[in-house]
Amino acid sequence: MTHVINLLYRQLPAIDRLLQEPHIISLVASYGQTQVVDILRKMQEQARMHIREHQALPEWSDDWAASLQRRLDEAQTSALTPVFNLSGTVLHTNLGRALLAESAIEAVTQAMRSPVTLEYSLDGASRGHRDRALADLLCTLTGAEDACIVNNNAAAVLLMLATVAQGKEVVVSRGELVEIGGAFRIPDVMAQAGCRLVEVGTTNRTHLKDYQQAMTLDTGMLMKVHTSNYRIEGFTAEVSGEELAKLGKASQIPTAIDLGSGSMIDMTQYGLPAEPMPQDCLKYGIDLVTFSGDKLLGGPQAGIIVGKKPWIEAIQQHPLKRALRADKMTLAALEATLRLYQNPEQLRQALPTLRLLTRAQDEIRDMAQQLIPQIRAYYRDKFIIRDEPCYSQIGSGSLPVDRLPSWALTFAAIDRRGSTLEKLAHHWRNLKKPVIGRLYDGRLWLDLRCLEDGNALLRALLLNCGDKK
Repeated sequence: MTHVINLLYRQLPAIDRLLQEPHIISLVASYGQTQVVDILRKMQEQARMHIREHQALPEWSDDWAASLQRRLDEAQTSALTPVFNLSGTVLHTNLGRALLAESAIEAVTQAMRSPVTLEYSLDGASRGHRDRALADLLCTLTGAEDACIVNNNAAAVLLMLATVAQGKEVVVSRGELVEIGGAFRIPDVMAQAGCRLVEVGTTNRTHLKDYQQAMTLDTGMLMKVHTSNYRIEGFTAEVSGEELAKLGKASQIPTAIDLGSGSMIDMTQYGLPAEPMPQDCLKYGIDLVTFSGDKLLGGPQAGIIVGKKPWIEAIQQHPLKRALRADKMTLAALEATLRLYQNPEQLRQALPTLRLLTRAQDEIRDMAQQLIPQIRAYYRDKFIIRDEPCYSQIGSGSLPVDRLPSWALTFAAIDRRGSTLEKLAHHWRNLKKPVIGRLYDGRLWLDLRCLEDGNALLRALLLNCGDKK
């Protein structure tokens, strides 16, 4: 046995000899000698391990250059792979939420390629504040006195609480103690901010008197949290933002609302369900409002705080602000996105999130019917393929129970085996540009709401249909 293993070891080519092969020389020119040699050493070690375990050379050892090429290509594959989002969720957290508008993409590119006035004032060549330009724009759009931008909404809530109510009590309705993605809970955020949570009311009903009875000399904030990722229905009651603002003003206690989803427009004008807007909260007299940049706003990941100037100035000076601040690329994308709101007549087409949310079902159905003949021709040997109505969801905790009428391509396995569908879904997830659908009710669904280029999907599916069997 040892003799066989030693003979096989001797058949492994030395790295110096491999580096003289023409194909590998070209790979060194493309990828660099350090990376090529590192992978070749790993290949040799894998080959030795295979010999020890199987007393045979690995199959790939017949062509070291080809195997090296595959491994180099895999090593260069980006961790952030573009995909076709046909899951039926428009703002899909795991797929990056909102798609950016072209103007935002151009703004980010410019900020990456050139020095920019991030913290530089052209009026005297002094140091400026990185939030200033966006704060002025947000004030114009929302009516706020001032604004602050950080890297996401959880950070915005944390920073706001740490500034306004650290060491004090924060009064919140029991029905609003939300948990967002990743088991991240409002009570946990408060604890990290050094606040003491005071729960009032019940899960389904909270009244103004509950807030009034909970207030003490230690009360640092009265807070509402918009339940954007669930809804309680039936025998319910909640304190409105306007009522909370009046109570805070009368009691001289700061008030805050965490909106989360961040709609800046009246969604009902587009036939979508109503969602609270920061400008309305500010009109009521709420001191501080927080919301996300990458949900219904349609911009990059960011946390936005708008409200009364004295509180925003205090937030800007808090030590946590530097740790949570947004970078130049986020600020560039956010500014470009917000500027789209200055032209509401063109917003529906210019903002991808709004465009996808408002697509008519008939338009999506027409696309499905155009695609199905060619797709059916390639996959009909193993699948029953139909175009069918379905419902999309907005996603990312926005408008959680509301559905958007859509249209889908569905695949049912002729052999009725779930494993056949799972194999197809797995194959599509491993395409050069993966196709992400959803398995439901014994079928694989491709919801076309987020597909704007049908030909691109055809190229992906029909040029890579080798695993359709």
